Amino acid sequence: MSKIVQLPDELSNKIAAGEVVERPSSVVKELIENAIDAGSTWIKIELDEAGLRLIRVTDDGEGMAEEDTEKAFFRHATSKITNEQELFRVKTLGFRGEALASIASVSHLTIRTSTGHESGTELVIHGGQVKEKQKHTKRRGTEITVENLFYNTPARLKYLKTVHTEMGHIMDLINRMALAHDEIRFECHHNGKRVFYSPGNGKLLQVIQQIYGKSVAQQMLLLEDESLDYQIHGYLAKPEVTRSNRNYMTLIVNGRYIKNFSINKAILEGYHTFLPIGRYPIVVLKVEMDPYLIDVNVHPAKTEVRFSKEKELFEVVKNAVYQVLHSEQLIPDVSRKEKTKSEQTELDFSYEKKEQSVKENPLDFKPIQTTSETAERAREVFEGASDVERSTENHPSASPVENTEQVSQYSSSSTIHALDESAQPYAEEPSRVPRMYPIGQLHGTYILAQNENGLYMVDQHAAQERIKYEFYKEKLGNPEQETQQLAVPLQFEFTNQEAATIIEHNEKLQSIGLFMEPFGDTTFLIRSYPSWFPAGEEESILRDMVNELIDGRAIDLVKIREEAAILMSCKRSIKANHYLSHQEMDYLLEELGSCNDPYTCPHGRPVIVFFSDYEIQKMFKRIM
Repeated sequence: MSKIVQLPDELSNKIAAGEVVERPSSVVKELIENAIDAGSTWIKIELDEAGLRLIRVTDDGEGMAEEDTEKAFFRHATSKITNEQELFRVKTLGFRGEALASIASVSHLTIRTSTGHESGTELVIHGGQVKEKQKHTKRRGTEITVENLFYNTPARLKYLKTVHTEMGHIMDLINRMALAHDEIRFECHHNGKRVFYSPGNGKLLQVIQQIYGKSVAQQMLLLEDESLDYQIHGYLAKPEVTRSNRNYMTLIVNGRYIKNFSINKAILEGYHTFLPIGRYPIVVLKVEMDPYLIDVNVHPAKTEVRFSKEKELFEVVKNAVYQVLHSEQLIPDVSRKEKTKSEQTELDFSYEKKEQSVKENPLDFKPIQTTSETAERAREVFEGASDVERSTENHPSASPVENTEQVSQYSSSSTIHALDESAQPYAEEPSRVPRMYPIGQLHGTYILAQNENGLYMVDQHAAQERIKYEFYKEKLGNPEQETQQLAVPLQFEFTNQEAATIIEHNEKLQSIGLFMEPFGDTTFLIRSYPSWFPAGEEESILRDMVNELIDGRAIDLVKIREEAAILMSCKRSIKANHYLSHQEMDYLLEELGSCNDPYTCPHGRPVIVFFSDYEIQKMFKRIM
């Protein structure tokens, strides 16, 4: 007797439902995608108890004829693709033909649909079985009601979380759909109360405002770019607007919300040094491409995709984000806090200071003049600390951080380490910060400066950290192949796996200037290493290189040098509670203005914050 049997349709549909219908949000997703594919301009979602009791999705799409209504609930029945070639150029959100059959098999489902040219069709299905079929109204569009979800799969029903949790998943989905299709008007009602609305006028920024609030929308920057294969459009938040996780990065490819680690990484690299550690930006990124370059047939949820030119897309996204951030002035205005409205209206997202309320010349502003003599004295004091940099340039084989202790002592006992003329690669470029005139210091930590626009607070440690970081990054970016010879070799112990990796890749390590000599089974002597190694960090850098080789990756010298530059800039910058003279503060601000990215330190902390004249006067009730 044969042991292999063909499963009945009812059972196979339940099995398929386990992959397609994970929770109520999965049902909402599939029904919304069908509505979008039907050409809808309005989609209404009604929920009871977060979809556990009822889900109703109504649209004004093209609808279905009577003969197609029942066919739509057959397995692998779809109008989206007809042959194998179309599978590789999918232009619709759905294409598998599994969703409706899976949903109907684990619920009580009612569909009412019409093309608008003839009377509609009403179909009632319980557990995959058609219970009733009759005529319905002629209204163009489709209405699908799903009740008692998972009534016949108690294990899956038990798995579901609380109403609030399931509602959170549904709202997150609707938000993504509204962002992906800003030309469609979305409505969502929960227990009879409207909880979401989007205008459907094609203005993405208004959808962002509705989801994240007006204050966030005002801080979004327009991103537009294109290449031969890709068109990119969207918005990204200024670095001052961050969140604690990546969930606020929305990626949309050809109208489909996806999750992709590579594109997320490209966005974060574009934000490099702009974000604090552990913080992530708010981004809405839309990518349009030839469907032939993307494979969406990876997972039933259709949120995982494969790109045929992923590296090219990575570079396009990274460069686009980088260019937007480097074309904007990113000084945070601490007074620009506005209450978020709950309802969407016609909004003007441009920020105005309401200058009509401000009197002419409200402050008698007189910038402090620094004479050439005092400026020269400050420069001489600053340049007194740059002996390390000069010696490094005169002797490139010497380590640029050999005298770390001496530098630190000098910094704490006297003043700031200024950079000499060679440390100003961006000096000829226009300043990305306004000219600021120092007026004092707060707690020996923050420089207070002013100009005709208002008051600035500058974190002196973060400011010099940025100055030195750009200097060291330029210096270590393309170093000469020089090595530091050691009078006394360094000795390190490794595991058996690490030792075997070092022996195997010894020639590769020597090519970058690292010479290691076996001194026992798992012990190695280092008699020379690249001159750009920071003093005291040799072992850490060496072990990072070995770990990359063990993992099968090439040694990323760019990343290692980047981390070395950050480390060196942090250790050599002035600390908090260090008081500066007026000339030293003025010189530091001048050096900051010559930086390429003066708004954040290498760790992403802000360097400058701004208080406008208008807001200061408003706080003191000089204007109402």
